[in-house]
Amino acid sequence: MAKTGTTTQGLRAAIERSGYYPALVADAVESAVGREPVVSYLVHQETTFDSNEVRRHVTVLVLTATRFVVSHTDEQPADPGAPAPSDRGSGSAQPAAPAPYATTSTESVRLDRISSVVLSRVVADPEAYTPGTLPHEVVLTIGWGAVSRIDLEPAGCGDPGCEADHGYTGSTTADDLSLRISEAGDGPETVRQTLEFARALSEATAPTGR
Repeated sequence: MAKTGTTTQGLRAAIERSGYYPALVADAVESAVGREPVVSYLVHQETTFDSNEVRRHVTVLVLTATRFVVSHTDEQPADPGAPAPSDRGSGSAQPAAPAPYATTSTESVRLDRISSVVLSRVVADPEAYTPGTLPHEVVLTIGWGAVSRIDLEPAGCGDPGCEADHGYTGSTTADDLSLRISEAGDGPETVRQTLEFARALSEATAPTGR
């Protein structure tokens, strides 16, 4: 129970350190997790630039004994057609300008639905690599069948002079979630946490661990 408490407190602290609407994000994540102990977690914030606007997005991944919980929170620009929250019921004759807003979504996935956990590592100077050294960049891809990517290309045959239409060939890849974390952009601690979360999720979804 001491380890559980530490892990749960660490999740809350990581959300607060991100500085991205921590009360909103923590409330959504804790509601989805419920009373289950937190086994492992990952908090990743991403900043994107859209024209002249800066938008932030935070993804929180939580592993419990029975579920994988993923939460997304996005900033949205102000909607000119919507009234500002402060105007509703205020009776003010001068409506304030619409304010930006945020949307939060959570999904709970049973561990037996996780079909793949892919971790790609990027290291510099691989000949001098020593075990335990953090990679410069990692890409974590998790699939559970909600979203699939189909890659198609024209099919052919062994005859270089053949002009017949052989249709298409391709492959289907589970690609429900993909996160790119770099030491330069996110810091070494986030890279380390990604490696730990990927290992914990892989072990939890292994046949012997179900």
